[in-house]
Amino acid sequence: MPDFLYVVKNEEGKTIKGSLSTVDKDAAVEQLQKQGYFIISVNPAKKDPSMKFSQSKSEIEGKRKFSHKRVKIEDKLLFSRQLATMLESGVNLLRSLNVIVLQVESEEFYKVLCQVRDDVEQGVSLSLTLSKFPKYFDSLWVSLTEIGEASGTMPRVLNKLAFYVERKEAFRSAIISAVIYPAILFSVSIGAILFFALFIGPRFKVLYDSLDAELPALTQTMLNVFDTIKTKFFLITGVFCAIFIIAKKYFKTPVGQRQLENFLFGLPGVGHVMKTIVVERFTSQMSILVESGVPILYALDIGERMIGNKICEDVLKEMKSKVREGKLISEEMIRTGFFPPMASQMIAIGEETGELGKMLDHVAEYYQRYVQTFMTRFSTIFEPFILVFMGGTIGLIVLSMFLPIFNIASMGG
Repeated sequence: MPDFLYVVKNEEGKTIKGSLSTVDKDAAVEQLQKQGYFIISVNPAKKDPSMKFSQSKSEIEGKRKFSHKRVKIEDKLLFSRQLATMLESGVNLLRSLNVIVLQVESEEFYKVLCQVRDDVEQGVSLSLTLSKFPKYFDSLWVSLTEIGEASGTMPRVLNKLAFYVERKEAFRSAIISAVIYPAILFSVSIGAILFFALFIGPRFKVLYDSLDAELPALTQTMLNVFDTIKTKFFLITGVFCAIFIIAKKYFKTPVGQRQLENFLFGLPGVGHVMKTIVVERFTSQMSILVESGVPILYALDIGERMIGNKICEDVLKEMKSKVREGKLISEEMIRTGFFPPMASQMIAIGEETGELGKMLDHVAEYYQRYVQTFMTRFSTIFEPFILVFMGGTIGLIVLSMFLPIFNIASMGG
């Protein structure tokens, strides 16, 4: 039987697209009317080899070769960019998804998009089917897609979403790049200490025990520390692992997370930057939501769920209740005291001029540059301290190990 593509509306006025197989068009119309749908269009499905609707998933999977298994940020970026481009070019959603499915490089993402495509083929909206995969498409993706569907601006929304994801990833990469070298240096210094404790120190101890010589206090103390580390290495490691696991579980609780955030925000210098990162995340999310046409209250609700910081989450919850009563966002930002004055004042200007989305974007860009500059300076300043720590520690160990030999040599002279 031939396939027919249909566009209908249900009793609630929601547009539904899909396909069915019947003997002819009249039978398709009759079947849809029996289901209570208001018919907009029913047309024969065009056979297109590129779409490969007749192929089952298992057949395609048997032929596909993937470059990687897990879903990378690049996979989601490519998905949003490709879908936006094809929709802008007039290609319908179902065909666009089918073409993208054939090009995806992630095995895991391929399975997700196959399910998305199949749901859309059955008449499910794109936003609803994306919401079934929160691991890959968070509230921001779902909400913006829903707005794009309702307003008919899906390509513009998808391009904004891709831009936001790209900027977010670049920001995250800049922070990681700034701290990775000091972290490597610190790890090397700890590794050097453990190497001396487990392998070099015991050999010196055997040597000095055989000489039965009186050791300097520094050498004796260092050998005692090394001996403790070696004999109780697994116990010490186990204790540290246990503390880490317990602390990790505790800090995942709402109370523990708030205590940790309060501690981090209270650290001199670093605490201010950590709070700034949270403010940047909030303004970035609000910017893309507001510019995409999401209502303020709904945008605050999404921001509350996605901010990833319990203290800011509490602040946004309180702000949301006040905004619902008719208060301005900028007024509530000032009242809470959580947000920097500059952010509050710029957003106030955005509310006055009707350019809230653009002003939020400017605030986000400013704080991104601020954090990136701080992290670069922090890395530049912190590296010498790590080098001095590493050199001083290793130098002290070497000195303590060879000090008895120097004393014996001077006495022999």
